[in-house]
Amino acid sequence: MNFLDDLNTRQREAVTSTEGRVRVIAGAGTGKTKALTYRYAYLVNVLGIDPANILCLTFTNKAASEMRQRIAMMVHSGDYNDFVCTLHGFCVKFLRKEIYRLGFPKSFTILDEEDSKALAKECMDELGIKRTEKTVKNFLEGIGADKALNGYIEAYMLPDSVITDQMKRSNLACFISRQMKNYALDFDDLMNFTLFILDRFADAREKWQNELNYIMVDEAQDCNTDDWNLIEKLGAKHRNIFVVGDPDQCIYEWRGARPAKFVDFASDKDVILDENYRSTPKILDVANCVIANNKNRIPKDLFTRKAEGRAVIHFHGKTSEEETAWIIKQLRILIDAGASLSDFAILYRSTYQSRALEQALLNEHLEYVIWGGIRFFERKEIKDTLSYMRLVANQDDDISFIRIINTPSRKLGRTFLDRLKETAAADDTSLFRALKAHIGDKEFDKPQAREFISLIEDGMLHARTAAISDLMNRMLDRSGIKKALREDQDEDRLENIDELLRSVRFYEEAHAEEEPTLVEYLQDIALYTNADYRKDGSAIRLMTIHQAKGLEFPFVFITGLSEGIFPNMRTIREYKKNGEEEERRLMYVAITRAQKALFLTESEGYNVSTKMSKYPSRFLAEIKKNMVVVEGVIPDELWRGTKNLIHVLDEESFTPGYTGGSAFAEGEAVVHDIFGEGTIISIGADGSTFEVRFRDGSTRHLRAAFLHRPDLPA
Repeated sequence: MNFLDDLNTRQREAVTSTEGRVRVIAGAGTGKTKALTYRYAYLVNVLGIDPANILCLTFTNKAASEMRQRIAMMVHSGDYNDFVCTLHGFCVKFLRKEIYRLGFPKSFTILDEEDSKALAKECMDELGIKRTEKTVKNFLEGIGADKALNGYIEAYMLPDSVITDQMKRSNLACFISRQMKNYALDFDDLMNFTLFILDRFADAREKWQNELNYIMVDEAQDCNTDDWNLIEKLGAKHRNIFVVGDPDQCIYEWRGARPAKFVDFASDKDVILDENYRSTPKILDVANCVIANNKNRIPKDLFTRKAEGRAVIHFHGKTSEEETAWIIKQLRILIDAGASLSDFAILYRSTYQSRALEQALLNEHLEYVIWGGIRFFERKEIKDTLSYMRLVANQDDDISFIRIINTPSRKLGRTFLDRLKETAAADDTSLFRALKAHIGDKEFDKPQAREFISLIEDGMLHARTAAISDLMNRMLDRSGIKKALREDQDEDRLENIDELLRSVRFYEEAHAEEEPTLVEYLQDIALYTNADYRKDGSAIRLMTIHQAKGLEFPFVFITGLSEGIFPNMRTIREYKKNGEEEERRLMYVAITRAQKALFLTESEGYNVSTKMSKYPSRFLAEIKKNMVVVEGVIPDELWRGTKNLIHVLDEESFTPGYTGGSAFAEGEAVVHDIFGEGTIISIGADGSTFEVRFRDGSTRHLRAAFLHRPDLPA
């Protein structure tokens, strides 16, 4: 039997189109991995191409490993080479052979994320820059932005580079000098050095172009500009470039992906894979209906030969709690009908949304895992906050004391804590009581220690009369936790804090007649923080939609479908229509994870994260009425609210900054109300978006409405 008989007509066309520039637009669940592996086997088994002349590029190590395993089972004698790899994996292989041209040994070191952070911290100490988790991240982002500009290799990293005194004082020079001492490259360098050598040395370029007769690229919609440059340079001679992707599934434009490059790819032939093997027709109808509203795409409609299947359900709840309870009810119905826990995925846009779901699942004794993330009550900012509350409730709680005495930093170091432990042991008392008793001793008499005692005692006083939520809010403010997160611009953790406060208010409302005390709340919440759970085996998957990319599940719940939550308000405010299209692609990815049944849920009420009333998502409004079964009554005024909010967000009329006069110019100083002072480093093609480098080294793409000049008010 011919192995091509396993393919449908379109897949076979893709596999046998071996010459020239071929673009395969592969929809979700249409067998793109199958097409790639069969094409590799076709080149080797049928055409007799040497695997040494084939380069097959993927985006993740997992995808590369899976591809190698599949290819090994298909080609004669398992014959394939090392060039089935990630883009950065190829760069490493290239540089092992070519980096000698730049004076580096082939045994150069590759810096991982922790190595880069360590170098950044050394540089920040040397340059006198305050170190926090966020500033280290911003420092490295600044280094990455500097390296994205042409010229740094020639200026700093070659044997004949001439570094001026002014250059030596820069963040980049400090970082690179430490790299050079160790002959170490970071991930940015791997691609940049490869492109530099291909540009600078014609013999190297010709050698690799001659060797690589066929180039295949998976997930090409996620390629950034440098990735495309590498692909085009390597394939320039033979022009046998085979790119597979789906612009409708590009959800990483915010980190550099350029789906427009795939859309604009100058192909000799296009093949569209649109037969879906994953989902039912009813699920695909909803997916096609939503994504059709995007403009920057290659039009296609997915279809399947499967039976119609279950109706897609849209549930509308009067409260978030009602929404969560409905999800639990559906889980129970399906489990009782024979479904396994691992058949379910509950998807959400942002991590803070998992809290209510987690508590409900624990209450129902349903096993779950946070896929690729951390359980809500195990997140650092949540544990820190609850530790403050526990110490207020119980001054003998040494575990909480140790966790928060330096959170946020109070510069009470290890020596201070070790001596305090010795003193507490000698007095046979707790750490807090020992500190309070000996605060007058020279070794403990520090302003920060006195402030900490005052903070806890203030909490103890207010715990007698204040609501638990008010007390928690007070402790968050007075401890500096909120301030530190704001300074770090850590919006995800701030959202988690807001969600914790919301859960406390709900707890107070649910137990209003009992007037629960702080101790009772902490005892109840311990049922969630100390819950036993299996780390493997059958469990419901909870995850963000980004984590769900590439996965599939029989039953999928997409939750929190309220305007401002999903689509995400920050994304739309910052990136306008591009942001809206990326959010819609994210919705499309979420929908197409479902195999048998899809549930879309949202609710009324007030969202503490967006600081707005909740209205149904625009994505729900885009679905034709005959495509979903609605459970719950959605008042007409809510749909009107959706329409009005879409208009407000699209027009950016929330807290606009100064917009009068002319547009900003490159090099001009500007101010953002949140991110502070910065400089315009580039202007978007439409003239209304600006790339700004801020003082902390971070760069952001922002619209003019959120910027103003230093001498003008916001």
